[in-house]
Amino acid sequence: MKLHDLGVSLDDLAAFAVVSQSRSFTKAAASLKTSTSNLSHTIRRLETQLGYRVLQRNSRSVSTTEAGDELLEILKPALENIGTALETLEESRDSVSGTLRLTLTRQAYEAVIRPILPGFLAAYPRATVEISIDYAYRDIVADGLDAGIRLGEKVERDMIALKIGSELRMAVVATPHYIAQFETITHPNDLMRHRCINYRMIAANAIYAWEFERLGQEVTVPVTGPLTVSEPDLMLQMALDGLGVAFILDHEAAPYLEDGRLVRLIEEWTPPFPGFYLYYLSRRQIRPILAAFLSMLRSRR
Repeated sequence: MKLHDLGVSLDDLAAFAVVSQSRSFTKAAASLKTSTSNLSHTIRRLETQLGYRVLQRNSRSVSTTEAGDELLEILKPALENIGTALETLEESRDSVSGTLRLTLTRQAYEAVIRPILPGFLAAYPRATVEISIDYAYRDIVADGLDAGIRLGEKVERDMIALKIGSELRMAVVATPHYIAQFETITHPNDLMRHRCINYRMIAANAIYAWEFERLGQEVTVPVTGPLTVSEPDLMLQMALDGLGVAFILDHEAAPYLEDGRLVRLIEEWTPPFPGFYLYYLSRRQIRPILAAFLSMLRSRR
């Protein structure tokens, strides 16, 4: 008759194997994280279901009966296979492998991810990284993503947020040729009389109003102009082409400000603000590949 026909539990058989190996109910109970009384009850239940004794025990020692030895021989291959499978699962869970799925803006990729990507892939050859460029906020749970990177004010409150990178600044820029042709800009409101390059936020289906601050005074300017884009990189290219005034991240404009191809305007109205944050769902049961990625990000802060 098969063991499952007798109502024998795999847990009970495993407990018997541990007791027989350790030759002690006390040691076996500690290994199984149970009490000796519960373990004794388990063995008695097993023997009742089998109809014979599998262990000889007294106050000083525990040993297997002849029937117990025969049962161990039957169980040994199966228990070894189970142990190997569990070890493989544990190694897989703890190793940095699989695919890390991230959602981020192109600016976040350039500023945060691109500098560490070569080192991460070299350190973890079994890992792959899938990057989705998106400017709208993404629900990482619903979309099957591990984490996202956005500006701090865009991160939902129920997410764990890790600040990555330094503070950011915006820059109002145009070419020297453009500036020479049009009225001087000394205040954000002056932008209303200029050819500004607008940015359409696709998720909100709205045109972004440029935001400024100086000495506690906040000014929002709904600029106008002949061009509107949904990709921030295009704003920089259009400004370099002399097509208008752009409002872009300071570090993106920096190389062109240094070589004189662009000029910064009303700098005193663009103070630093919190930069990028990586957000993810929970500190509990975090995937090893994400934990390794977070560790590398933290080491560069």
